[in-house]
Amino acid sequence: MRIGIPDDGGPLVPATPATTARLVGLGYEVAVAAGAGAGAGFPDAAYEAAGAVVVPDAVAWAADIVAVTRAPDELAAPGPAGLRPGARGPDGLRIGAVLIAQIAHATRPELVRALANRGVTALALDAVPRISRAQSLDVLSALSNVAGYRAVVEAAAEFGGMFSGQVTAAGTTPPANVFVIGAGVAGLAAIGAAGSLGAQVRAFDVRPEVAEQIESMGATVVRADDAAQQVSADGYASALTTDQEAAALRAYGVETAAADIVVTTALVRGTAPTTITAEMVANMRPGSVIVDLAAPGGGNCELTVPGRRVVSDNGVVILGYTDLPDRMPRHTSELLGTAVANLVQLGTPARDGRLALDPDDVVVRGMTVARGGEVLWPPPPVAVSAPAEAQSLAGSSGGPRSRAEAGSPESRPGGAGARSPRITRAVLIGLGAVLGALAVAASPADQAAHFTVLALAVVVGFYVISHVSHALHTPLMSQTNAISGIILVGGMLQIGSADPVVTTLAVLASAVASINIFGGFLVTHRMLAMFRRGGPRAGAGEGSAR
Repeated sequence: MRIGIPDDGGPLVPATPATTARLVGLGYEVAVAAGAGAGAGFPDAAYEAAGAVVVPDAVAWAADIVAVTRAPDELAAPGPAGLRPGARGPDGLRIGAVLIAQIAHATRPELVRALANRGVTALALDAVPRISRAQSLDVLSALSNVAGYRAVVEAAAEFGGMFSGQVTAAGTTPPANVFVIGAGVAGLAAIGAAGSLGAQVRAFDVRPEVAEQIESMGATVVRADDAAQQVSADGYASALTTDQEAAALRAYGVETAAADIVVTTALVRGTAPTTITAEMVANMRPGSVIVDLAAPGGGNCELTVPGRRVVSDNGVVILGYTDLPDRMPRHTSELLGTAVANLVQLGTPARDGRLALDPDDVVVRGMTVARGGEVLWPPPPVAVSAPAEAQSLAGSSGGPRSRAEAGSPESRPGGAGARSPRITRAVLIGLGAVLGALAVAASPADQAAHFTVLALAVVVGFYVISHVSHALHTPLMSQTNAISGIILVGGMLQIGSADPVVTTLAVLASAVASINIFGGFLVTHRMLAMFRRGGPRAGAGEGSAR
C-alpha cells in the first residue's frame, strides 16, 4: 500500500525523514509531495534518502493512506471511481482511502459526514483514548507540551526585562514573576520553561493532586482551599461551582496583580472558562504579558482575541495565538511523525505493508470517527479495571459482600480494623526502644557511644527520607550510593577479623551494600537514559500521568 504525505499548506508535516524510514521498513511505499517538509526544515532529498518517492501533491492525496497534520476544511462530492475529474488537494481522496489527521471531529460534524459519504476511513489523532497503551499516539499531549514551552518563549520576547535576576556592577535586577493557571501538560511545560530561564514561578490548579507535580518542577503552589475540587477520577478538572469560582477569581486577582507574566491553560472539556477578568488586567502593571493558551476554546482572559496580539488600555500585552505548536515546526513535526508511525505500526502487525485495522481494538475504535460510509463518533466508553476499593468489596465467589460486612466498623476508615495496625506498630516501636536501651546499658562504655550514634542516625534518616517528595526518591537513591560505598569499605576492612561474629557481620554488610550500590547505579542509568535521544521512553507500558 502507498502512504501519501501531501503538502497541506502549513509549516508542519506528519512525516519526517526518520519516521519515513520506519514506514518504509514496515513494507509501505511512501509518497511525499514536493516541498511538503520544507516548512519544517526537511528537504525533498532527505525523504528520498529515507526511501520515499517525491511526487506531485495530487498524487500524494490519491494514495491508499493519506496523512496530514489537520483535516481539510471541506470536501467536494466524489465522482466516478472516487475521484472528481481533475481533482486536486483533499478532493483527490479516493473512495476507501484511510485518512490520518487531526480532525476536530467534535466541532466539525459536517466534515466527518463528508468523509463518511466518501467512504473514507478517518482516524482522528485528536481522539486517542487516554489510556496507557495509547500514550505513544497521544498527539494532543505532545502539542500541549510544545505550546506550553512556546508560550514562555513568546512571553519572553514581549516582556521588557530578563526572566532571571541579574547582579551587575551598576546594580541588581529582580527575577520576573510568572503565574501559571492550570497544571496540565501545557501548564507544567510552561512552569519548567519559565523556571529554567530563572523566573520565580507560582502556579495554581483546582485539582489538589497536582500540587506535588507543581512543586517537583520548582514552582510555588498557590493555595485556595475554597476553590479546590475533590481528587479527580480521570485527571481532568470539572466545572467549578459558584462558590469555587468566586474563590478562584479572588486568588487570580491577587496573583495577577503581582505577576509580570501570566500563562493561562484552563480548559474544561474544550471550553475555556474565564479566569482573568478585564478588571484584573486593569490592575496589572504596564508591560506585563498574558499568554492565553486557551484561546482556541475562546480564551481564559476577557480581553483575549483568538489568533491576535492585543494591548490593553494600561499597556498589558495579551497574546491569543492559536498556532503556538506551528511556530516550532521542526520538533512539532517530529512528534506528529512519530505518532503517525506508531499508529501505522499498530495496524501493521505482519510488517507486510498492508494496514489491517482491528475494529475491536479500543485504541483503533476510539480514533475511528468514520468508516464504511458510517459516522462512528462518539465511540463506546473504554472499559477500565474496577478500582481496588471496589474490587476489595467483592467476595470470593465474585459477588459483592453483604452490606453489613462492607460497612462494619472494622472495615471502615478509623474503625477498629484501621486502628489495629497503628497499635501494633506503636507496640513494636516501643518494644524496640526498650530492647535498644537495655543493649546500651549492658554494653561497655565505648560501645554505648556507638549505639547512641546508630540510634540517632536511624531516627534522623527515617524522618529525612519520609519527608522527601516522591518525585525525588530516585535522585536521592543516587546520593545514597556514596553512603553505601562507605559501608562497603568499612565491611571489607573488618573481613578477616579474629572474631567470627565481626567477620560474619562484615560479610553481610558488604553484600548488602554491594547490592544497594549496583542497584542504585542501574536505576540511575535507566533514569538518565530517558532524557537521551534514543533512550527508553518514559511511561512506555506504564500508567504514567499526563
